[in-house]
Amino acid sequence: MSTRARYRNNEAAKVVVVLADLTALILGLWILFALVDANRANDLVTFVHAAAGWLAGWSHDLFTMDADWLRTVLNYGLPAVVYVCVGHALAARIRRI
Repeated sequence: MSTRARYRNNEAAKVVVVLADLTALILGLWILFALVDANRANDLVTFVHAAAGWLAGWSHDLFTMDADWLRTVLNYGLPAVVYVCVGHALAARIRRI
């Protein structure tokens, strides 16, 4: 494989890792904001909540615990872990190509 093709593969892998980590960061921020009861009228909190809701849409109400904090951690934490694991595995696969 040429050096140029290997460099492109590494760049693509970096993009995948950054996107996976960014999604996990957004989900983690929402968990933190929910746990500390951040002001939901704030623009940053509203944006993070909307983005996290969209990113975790596939796991919405997967866990229905009575404790709000536990439900938030599980319903938004699981997608964060999945995005990081899948993103890093995909990046490793791209690097091998």
